[in-house]
Amino acid sequence: MTRSVRRTRRTLQLAGAGVAALLTLSACASSDSDSGAAGSDSSASESAKLSGDVTVFAAASLKESFTTLGRDFEKDHPGTKITFNFGGSDTLAASITSGAPADVFASASPKTMAVVTDAKDAAGTPSTFVRNQLEIAILPGNPDKIATLKDLTNTKLKVVLCDKEVPCGAAAQKALDAGKLKVTPVSYEQDVKAALTKVELKEADAAVVYKTDVHAAGDKVQGVDFPESADAINDYPIALLKNAQNPETAKAFIELVNSAEGQKVLTGAGFLKP
Repeated sequence: MTRSVRRTRRTLQLAGAGVAALLTLSACASSDSDSGAAGSDSSASESAKLSGDVTVFAAASLKESFTTLGRDFEKDHPGTKITFNFGGSDTLAASITSGAPADVFASASPKTMAVVTDAKDAAGTPSTFVRNQLEIAILPGNPDKIATLKDLTNTKLKVVLCDKEVPCGAAAQKALDAGKLKVTPVSYEQDVKAALTKVELKEADAAVVYKTDVHAAGDKVQGVDFPESADAINDYPIALLKNAQNPETAKAFIELVNSAEGQKVLTGAGFLKP
């Protein structure tokens, strides 16, 4: 065998070895890359997994819609539990600033939310997620022929209002002031549900409540619109609380409330878009 033939064969052997080495390195790199991607996906999945309890303090008028959203949230995130405390926004705000444990506060007015933010008990800036408008709740069939807000000034009627410190009471007073009207109620109630219940039980002829509450009551009451309500529409803000025990899951619930899915539930209950 000549020297040139041996040199050619040696060159081909070296080239083949080089190609094999490159293929091996490429396979290793691909394997590492796939492994890294899988690890990244696994990490993202773990970070997206939510668990634990979340306590939501919410205005009484949100009871039906938030209960629905809470069930939806728990279904979408197994291992989570949403517990609600519904009531007058002023009472809830006072409880939060007094140290009551809660993760989220959804108020029926910016004024009551301000009680919490002024006390620096909110984490971040509250966002308005819906609005609500007043309506007169009356007995089915409208036996007292109530057609306007002015009709409630009739002293023969038993009228119920929310307490003036409660958002629905403050809104009712604003509407009355807009119409230059004065109503003397038989009682002031601590939240809108209590006011509505008076009519449902026929302990009152009428109550000024939210449209959403009339909607939720079904055929137990009837609603009467009045133009002065346009001057007293309430914005509803929601906020993560500073001392939230489960902030990540609480944030996810707030995101649901603000999402298209959440808005569909809320507007379906009679709320107005923000």
